[in-house]
Amino acid sequence: MRWIIDRLEDALAMCEDENGEITPISRKKIPAEAREGDILREEDGSFILSPQETEDRRREMKKRLMNLFK
Repeated sequence: MRWIIDRLEDALAMCEDENGEITPISRKKIPAEAREGDILREEDGSFILSPQETEDRRREMKKRLMNLFK
C-alpha cells in the first residue's frame, strides 16, 4: 500500500492512503528522515520511503500549481 504523509504531529504521522482516507501512524514506525509530502510504501509491515515517487509527485504538484496561474 502507498501512503502520503499529510502532516507530522507530536508522535504521529497523519498519512493519506490511496483512497484518500487519513490514518495516524506512529512516527516510530516510519523512517526518521520522513517529512510532510513524502510517499511511503508499506512492505511486510514496515514503512519505507519512496524517493522517486515522492520527487515525481512533487514535480507534478508544482506543474499543476504553475498551470493555475497561467
